[in-house]
Amino acid sequence: MTATFQLVGRRLLQLPVMVLGITFLVFVVMSFSKVDPAITALGESSSLEDRQAYRDALGLDDPLLVRYIAFLGGLLQGDIGTYSARQLPVLDEVARAFPITIQLTFLGLLIAVLGATLLGIIAAVFRDRWPDQLIRLVSIASLSTPSFWLAVLLIQLFTLQLNVLPASGALPPLTEDPGGWLARMALPALALAVPVIGQLSRVVRSAMVEELDRDYVRTALGAGVPRVIVIGRNVLRNALITPVTVLGLRIGYLIGGAVVIEIIFALPGMGTLILNGVTNNEPNLVQGVTLVVALAFVVINVIVDLLYVLINPRIRSV
Repeated sequence: MTATFQLVGRRLLQLPVMVLGITFLVFVVMSFSKVDPAITALGESSSLEDRQAYRDALGLDDPLLVRYIAFLGGLLQGDIGTYSARQLPVLDEVARAFPITIQLTFLGLLIAVLGATLLGIIAAVFRDRWPDQLIRLVSIASLSTPSFWLAVLLIQLFTLQLNVLPASGALPPLTEDPGGWLARMALPALALAVPVIGQLSRVVRSAMVEELDRDYVRTALGAGVPRVIVIGRNVLRNALITPVTVLGLRIGYLIGGAVVIEIIFALPGMGTLILNGVTNNEPNLVQGVTLVVALAFVVINVIVDLLYVLINPRIRSV
């Protein structure tokens, strides 16, 4: 138990350092923007004196480190800036869009995990036979398929031809209309999940094959324990640690992919928000969205690291 607490403690101590690094990187990159916040706030018809007064009031001409410290102070108070001439809080827009991106990401993650686990187990059990060969071809095809291109194909098939799933329109709240929410989210989540299924299924298959060749499996089967019980109770659990490691790395892909997929399917998430920021020359909006997405990626990966302890007790001694 002490080793477990040490592992958890190390991960949690690393989190503030990573968060600080991300905030600094995002702030420095966005500081190179050519957009003048004074013009954005006051309009192009404003005078040079008014623009300079605006910059002085907000400290926009201060040294980079001074502005970064002020930016951190705002973050600690829940302020990630304002945008547009009306000085609207970026946090309000992020609070509206971020749950949609998280919903899409985790629905895609659920589809990817279920699909990859099923395909990986079947490929391992029937290794080097026709089911394994067929799943290998499917995995390679899905892995090499870009999500944005697959999204167009899904719209063409399920929306324009079969007319069974919508590709646009309002997104019903999950709590009020689960069926409508699932129908609206099905195509973007599937487009997001398919490439991950391709990679993850091969990892599951390799881990399962390695575990099936171990002595304890042969001993259990020789003792008369049903193969289904051995695979479900022992082999699958021991083989999960490697796929979970890969999955933690792919969560960043899912979040980043969700930003692109949202634009294709007209979902009002972080992708649409960052597109609006770029289109309307709103660097504070782009900065806020980028920062939140990056922080979400780091926090989720730390959570995945901690899940290793629950999945495989051997990791507790690391």
